[in-house]
Amino acid sequence: MTAHASPFSDSSPAPGFYAARLSRPGAVLAPMAGYSDAPMRQLAAEQGALWTVSEMISARGLVLGGDTEKLNLGRPYAGEQGRVVQLFGAEPELLAAAVARAEAWFVPAAIDLNMGCPVPKIRGKGGACLLQTPEVAFELVGAMRAATALDVSAKIRLGWDTDRSVEVAQGLEAAGVSLITVHGRTSRQRYTGEADWDAIARVAASVSVPVVGSGDIQDAQTARQRQQDSGVAAVMIGRGSVGNPWIFRALAEGQDSGERPSAQARAQTALRHAELQTQFYNDDTGRLTLRPLRKVLPRYLPDYPELHADLTQVITVADVGRVLAPLLIPLPDSLADLLPQGGAVQTGAVSRASTEYAGSYP
Repeated sequence: MTAHASPFSDSSPAPGFYAARLSRPGAVLAPMAGYSDAPMRQLAAEQGALWTVSEMISARGLVLGGDTEKLNLGRPYAGEQGRVVQLFGAEPELLAAAVARAEAWFVPAAIDLNMGCPVPKIRGKGGACLLQTPEVAFELVGAMRAATALDVSAKIRLGWDTDRSVEVAQGLEAAGVSLITVHGRTSRQRYTGEADWDAIARVAASVSVPVVGSGDIQDAQTARQRQQDSGVAAVMIGRGSVGNPWIFRALAEGQDSGERPSAQARAQTALRHAELQTQFYNDDTGRLTLRPLRKVLPRYLPDYPELHADLTQVITVADVGRVLAPLLIPLPDSLADLLPQGGAVQTGAVSRASTEYAGSYP
């Protein structure tokens, strides 16, 4: 494989990334397939996330497939920093080659090995399957470390069907990881039940490398309490950050309440998310770009369920602006009185106004 200079950056990150970022307060954006793409990472980073993690990328696909530096899973947004690229695989040679290629193409701040994905379709190809054969994972980490000077980390679950997290974490430490993230469920649990933060605490106490805890963090208060009680270096937030990037600001700045902004501010951010989505994916037709965002937009406004059906049907940024018009624009009393119970838009005048608002965005 011939590495070449990345088109995204003129400089390469230095090792020691995790230690530097953990010297300040905050939380981490979790890798989430179909969610933690560049637009979501940008919003989280702007709100003070310690770092963000890409959607997982297949090492085999990156090395042997048709992937290029334009691969959206790894491609950063313009000026992106503090982004960790997560790889999955089960073959040392391929993972080493994938690390080199990811570093050359995507200029990550660090590289993470996925040992926690429970999705059946990657069974035998890495992910949580490595918890059944942790000695393979330790070999993978060694191969990855030999391929880069960047920090290498691993994200694990407690085990495949029983808790082996301390054993696995200690083996990963011996293999040379700079950081371990622990999700407090087994692979068999998927996302059912409750995350076991006592188990996460045992891992944090058993190794000398930093441990990041993950599982069921929905608000800043819970995040602080979990971090304090478990002794982890930081918490990682996944589903609780979807439609709520402000949770990272609350934790970075030590805000007491961590309450979400006003409905207008949330609607504005939802619209901006749609704009970032359109800019990043740059779909010529404009008809496919926002489909993945349909499941995200309603999460910005859980207290406005009357808008959710329309938000799951949007095609363009202008559509998002029209749906959110009652929250984006202070309406005159004459128009506000025409809104039915719950605020759904029915009038042509409101539709015209919202179209003008959406069109004013660059």
